[in-house]
Amino acid sequence: METTFNFSLALPEILLLVLASCVLIFDSFSAHKQRHNTFVLSLGTLVVVALGVAWQWSQGMTGTTFGGLFVVDELSHFLKLLSCAAVAVTLIYGRDYAEQRDMLDRGGELYTLSLMALLGQMIMISANSMLTVYLGVELMSFALYALVALRREHRQSIEAAMKYFVLGALASGVLLYGMSMIYGATGHLELTRIAEVVGSGKAERLALVFGVVFVVSGLAFKLTAAPFHMWTPDVYQGAPTTVTLIIGAAPKLAAFAVTLRFLVEGLHGIAVDWQPMLLVLAVVSLALGNLTAIVQKNLKRMLAYSTISHMGFILLGLLAGVFDGQTSAQAYGASLFYVVIYVLTTLSTFGLILLLSRRGFECENIDDLKGLNRRNPGLALVWLLSMFSLAGIPPLAGFGAKLSVLQAVVGAGYIWLAVFAVVMSLIGAFYYLRVVKVAYFDEPEGEAHPLATGLLTKAVMLVNGVLIIGLGLLPGGLMDTCIRVIQASLQF
Repeated sequence: METTFNFSLALPEILLLVLASCVLIFDSFSAHKQRHNTFVLSLGTLVVVALGVAWQWSQGMTGTTFGGLFVVDELSHFLKLLSCAAVAVTLIYGRDYAEQRDMLDRGGELYTLSLMALLGQMIMISANSMLTVYLGVELMSFALYALVALRREHRQSIEAAMKYFVLGALASGVLLYGMSMIYGATGHLELTRIAEVVGSGKAERLALVFGVVFVVSGLAFKLTAAPFHMWTPDVYQGAPTTVTLIIGAAPKLAAFAVTLRFLVEGLHGIAVDWQPMLLVLAVVSLALGNLTAIVQKNLKRMLAYSTISHMGFILLGLLAGVFDGQTSAQAYGASLFYVVIYVLTTLSTFGLILLLSRRGFECENIDDLKGLNRRNPGLALVWLLSMFSLAGIPPLAGFGAKLSVLQAVVGAGYIWLAVFAVVMSLIGAFYYLRVVKVAYFDEPEGEAHPLATGLLTKAVMLVNGVLIIGLGLLPGGLMDTCIRVIQASLQF
């Protein structure tokens, strides 16, 4: 039931804003150079916010508030919980890396900006209006721009931040221009109202289609889909690895949620216009991402192009949604399942890169993995599981994710597209297997340094690896949850 101002529906966001502000104030008076207390308070904030979301979900709290700007449903509960978990894992993995590079000496901006970026992501996830979409996107983006430039003395980071800011501002302008055209064509900002006007056939057709083109382009930038990927390799490589993980994990959940709500719920009535756009984006992302990743020697750039190829798979699930309700739920659920598995695996891959880096040494090149199995067999095993999962090798989680999307694509009648995706996946398996071969069979260069990891980091990494195996062997529970939240939250 829609209410005008029901603040209880926005309880997690209110808690996050208040607690993040408290963390910022506390940190400004902190004299500890490593910001241990700020780190603990940030994790505590994430736990409190996650508990707030879980309480809402357990109580069945759903509805819209703030005059239809903000929606709370099962989809938002699910993705907000995952976002909180992803940010918490990122901060745990990245803590030692940040300390060793003196990123915390001047202040704990890493933690406060991460929390503010999460706030933007949660607003995006619950956006029910184009105004809320833009507010969430910009709040998240400005925090990420600042995070990329956190190492002010590091030239490569500053260059990456400038590229990210300029291209991000351009993409935001494109997104905003598309929204303005949709508003002009329908006369509404609220997504559900837009869907009603589009379904009735009263929208101005030409302006609406042009608006959709600009909106899809802006969303493709946030999803890092080709050909709007140009910022991704440079930012992934230039940003501090902790920040690279912040950008590469949780924001993908928010970007997917916005894309799902905008296209599926708001513009499903003109799916015949945006589905071909997603088809082109998916094909180009799969081809460019996999083919370009093969020639990369820098590990972070390789994973950046890998990300682009995986976004192609996510788009395949979105375009496979058809007008039959049950089939659409299966396709969109498969796409949601894929993005969850992708984020889980990304956390482990970049987390391992963070653990392999040390003071004065950046684990950035593929050759830096040589001899990993000799130095730490446990981390080498998690690396193997992560790479095999990204490659889609059974029985790991990535295989089930790819299979579910391909089943949806075949069910929608795009058999040739499924074959193309399989071929691209086979090509992509080459560079994943290559880095596994380097870690297990190549001799280490120079002196082999022992890898020291904290107990908390080891525990989180262990859970990360177990989930990659467990969700590969038993994917049914998560897949059923993805389909259920789609059916309960979206109308198409």
